[in-house]
Amino acid sequence: MSASLAPGIPELLTPRLKLRGWREEDRAPFAAQNADAETMRYLGGPMTREASDAYLDRTLRGWAEDGCGKWAVELAETGQFVGALGLQRYRFEAPFTNPSGIEFAWRLTRAFWGRGFATEAARAALDFGFAQMDLAGLVAFTVPENRASRAVMERLGMQFAGEFDHPLLATDSPLRRHVLYRLAR
Repeated sequence: MSASLAPGIPELLTPRLKLRGWREEDRAPFAAQNADAETMRYLGGPMTREASDAYLDRTLRGWAEDGCGKWAVELAETGQFVGALGLQRYRFEAPFTNPSGIEFAWRLTRAFWGRGFATEAARAALDFGFAQMDLAGLVAFTVPENRASRAVMERLGMQFAGEFDHPLLATDSPLRRHVLYRLAR
């Protein structure tokens, strides 16, 4: 096990999962997850290894600059990489307001779908956001067709708050339209 790529990222534990800082050895399973067409169907399509590494590097910068970001998620019992989940600053102008500018986001490796891991890890991350970051609220968004992510949002008590066109996606992108969910403390 190598040292953390970003020391100081707090570790969160749930009954089955560990949310922790990223390690160099996480790059390969994260890239494999990001190369999977089904996993990335609603996230812009598969990523190359270089694009995945750049995404992870942006995540690490987020932790350094904003004090939040996605954690690496692993099975507590085995240490197996499950995916990425966390609170991150969204960096675009949007037709909705969120005083914190923080969104809740996740992506899990397909082999771990349907087991309640996203919801379990999400609850720990939300508790951290409200207790440690003193957030008054946050948002999450996805494409309308992403029923699995919408179900996680609803299980967390997030409320549907409308639709918007994602400003970072091309006007002709089939993924441009998003649904917005909100959660207040």
